[in-house]
Amino acid sequence: MRLREIPITAWIGIIGILLAFGCAIFAPLLAPYGEREIVGDVWLAADAHFLLGTDNLGRDLLSRLIYGARTTLFVALAASVLSFSIGIFLSFTAAVSRGIIDQGLSRFNDLMMSIPTLIFALVVLAVLPQNLWILIAVMAVLDSTRVYRLGRAVALDVAVMEFVEAAKLRGEGKMWIIFREILPNTLSPLLAEFGLRFAFSILFLSTLSFLGLGIQPPAADWGGMVKDNKDGIIFGISAALIPGGAIATLAICVNMVVDWLLKRTSSLKGGRGDG
Repeated sequence: MRLREIPITAWIGIIGILLAFGCAIFAPLLAPYGEREIVGDVWLAADAHFLLGTDNLGRDLLSRLIYGARTTLFVALAASVLSFSIGIFLSFTAAVSRGIIDQGLSRFNDLMMSIPTLIFALVVLAVLPQNLWILIAVMAVLDSTRVYRLGRAVALDVAVMEFVEAAKLRGEGKMWIIFREILPNTLSPLLAEFGLRFAFSILFLSTLSFLGLGIQPPAADWGGMVKDNKDGIIFGISAALIPGGAIATLAICVNMVVDWLLKRTSSLKGGRGDG
């Protein structure tokens, strides 16, 4: 692949994602102040000392935004990876096994999807202890239902092909068929879905933090920053709009890259596996 073949929209998305991950990885080096350090008065305007101003407690908004990228991206990425691991494994197992296993998993998935995601998450997180890994697990389990639906659909299309039937006749086990025959031939929709699920996880985490059940203060995350500074909008203070803009920008960048990957890998769909 030549770099000149990458469209400008994909470049914009890639640069935006790299900037976000760069801030997350090198937050202590890039942030001018500490994550929880109070450095000035409440809601100061942007100046030479505070490039984006201060928040509702007098903390540097730029520093909070940089540290917030670390928390937001880590939780969203961990939840996306876990949800895909659960959803793809169960959906491919159902597609290969068929019969009562397929029916049982599919009906349970339908039951989970019938429950409003946000309401279910709020109820569960309100009951369970406020813990980062519990938050990731709840997000992953809820998101895995969407992954399961897509995974089963694409796996069923591949499972009836001749090379999969040949693998069964050779006596290959289910794990071989899943990881060597079906998975390589479903990369196109799965790559696109992973990007979309990652963007959704960012938005979902921000929503939970805004409602008080996501990342708990004083840790910085973008949704929590919007919540902390929302009252300033009444007084014409834009402190809440900055993290909100960061959330929207990152989601758009991810979608730009997803669109390019989907077009580039579309030739993989329906191809032959390694087996």
